[in-house]
Amino acid sequence: MSRIGLAPIQISSKVKVTIDENYFVTVKGPKGELGCQFAPCVQIISDGSVITLSRTDDSKPSRALHGLSRALLANMVTGVTEGFEKRLEIQGVGYRVDKDGDNLSMRLGFSHLVVVKPLPGVTLSTEGTTVVVVSGIDKQVVGQMAANIRKLRPVEPYKGKGIRYRGERVRRKAGKSAKVGG
Repeated sequence: MSRIGLAPIQISSKVKVTIDENYFVTVKGPKGELGCQFAPCVQIISDGSVITLSRTDDSKPSRALHGLSRALLANMVTGVTEGFEKRLEIQGVGYRVDKDGDNLSMRLGFSHLVVVKPLPGVTLSTEGTTVVVVSGIDKQVVGQMAANIRKLRPVEPYKGKGIRYRGERVRRKAGKSAKVGG
């Protein structure tokens, strides 16, 4: 049995969940509205303030989708109530980020300025000149936007320069050892 899939999802009074006959679930909350299509092999049961998920059969695809469906639905509920946020840190001499309307203007050691446009449903903001905050209600879109920004200048292992997630540990390498003598 899936331990994640069996866990119930608590819903606050501010959130409204509607389940379609085609297994399309819509979650409305104070921060916005999200919708997702679920597989028919997972049954979604709503009892007022609690949602539980169960499998219709014990086949391998339904066992695989049980925990996934519960996690997606729980992320939708969390997203419309609290939202999601990822923080990225920029390290390197001369590396900086500035807010330019909705976009970000980044100096990352290239000969040109890099302009980053947010995906729909994502807000980009800065803290100082070295921290980027990616926030939104859809966890998948927030993670994808953060990954797109990090991909612009991944952290290199010798000096540690580049864009990293807050709290990410970077394995450092020793440089070449110099030749001694002649």
